[in-house]
Amino acid sequence: MIQASQPKRLDKLATSEGKRLKVDNEELSRVLGGGFVPGSLLLISGSPGIGKSTLLLEIAGLYAQNHGRVLYVSGEESAIQIKMRADRMDIGPEDLYLVTETGYEIILHHVDEVKPDLLIIDSIQTTFTDELTSSAGSVSQVKECAARFQELAKNRNVIIVLAGHVTKEGAIAGPRVLEHIVDTVLYLEGDPFHQYRLLRTVKNRFGATNEVGVFEMTNAGLQEVPNPSQVFLEGRQVKASGSTIAVILEGTRPLLVEIQALVNPTTFSNPRRTVSGVDYQRLLLIAAILERRAGIRMHDKDIYANVIGGIKLHETAADLAISVAIASSVQDKPVHADVAFIGELGLSGEIRAVNQMGWRLKEAAKLGFGRCIVPKSGASKSELKASGLETIRVGSISEALKQGLYEE
Repeated sequence: MIQASQPKRLDKLATSEGKRLKVDNEELSRVLGGGFVPGSLLLISGSPGIGKSTLLLEIAGLYAQNHGRVLYVSGEESAIQIKMRADRMDIGPEDLYLVTETGYEIILHHVDEVKPDLLIIDSIQTTFTDELTSSAGSVSQVKECAARFQELAKNRNVIIVLAGHVTKEGAIAGPRVLEHIVDTVLYLEGDPFHQYRLLRTVKNRFGATNEVGVFEMTNAGLQEVPNPSQVFLEGRQVKASGSTIAVILEGTRPLLVEIQALVNPTTFSNPRRTVSGVDYQRLLLIAAILERRAGIRMHDKDIYANVIGGIKLHETAADLAISVAIASSVQDKPVHADVAFIGELGLSGEIRAVNQMGWRLKEAAKLGFGRCIVPKSGASKSELKASGLETIRVGSISEALKQGLYEE
């Protein structure tokens, strides 16, 4: 029996961290953990029309310009369509090759000819192998092709990026094992009717998870947004009731986002609860807490909540901002423009601590906010003082609403 592998001492193995290939895009580097790792397999997923192909072409252009040869394999578009998009994005390095193909065996033949350092497959659902009788996109085909691309990446030290579709529920289409096969999973998300996109890391064997890159969709492709907090606050009406600023954390990046609430007396037997960017169940919980713990009548009112910029809130640190926005709309009193909010809301009406308070406060101070309503626990006095902000500690939602938040 031929032994193909040999055990090696751990202390004799060289780390590949120094071989990370950086790209000339800070937002993309952030979600990749500093750059590409040779021999890695990445999956980029997103809903139709969100900009996956645009992002893949952006990646291909940056890599071909700075590092080496790229082979872009498309199973959904013709080479002419990709060329037209590349011209619009001003992408045209010499080491970028295009081919339209869906058969794995033929793709492997093109890889042998071109010998790329980066291989892009758009998409894994259109790729199939002749050794299976099932059609492209089936569970068996997706699983088998992904496993073969993983083997190709490891054996030839090639970086492979796969594009993946999502289901109506927002999960990656195909078998769940697909996420376990790849080294890195990235989600491109956002509202197709807004220009901003979030590239979120949900799995990364070579870096931190839950990192987020912010991009703006333009005619020239996806442009990085170096200061997203400032962008999300543009156009804010400072003396409008129902508007508050929440300091959230996306990965290691603090962001300031505007939350708007509109509360009206209902004309229906069951009041409406409509959200955009806010978790629906979370809004129901906050409305119940406001009625029971803060004495604000909610059961006969319609509530509409929105996060500006197409952002979707994934953490509970925005609970306090949502609560104050709803209370502000009920009383039709605008909140002071220089106040930001941080805190999770408990069922007893208590304001609970959140992590990385120092980072959040520094981001608020950098954007010119003077005060921040924060939980009583969870941050030291020195941490609060270092931000330069006036911090007001509150223990409950009723206490927060008594802090003179409203404009006279």
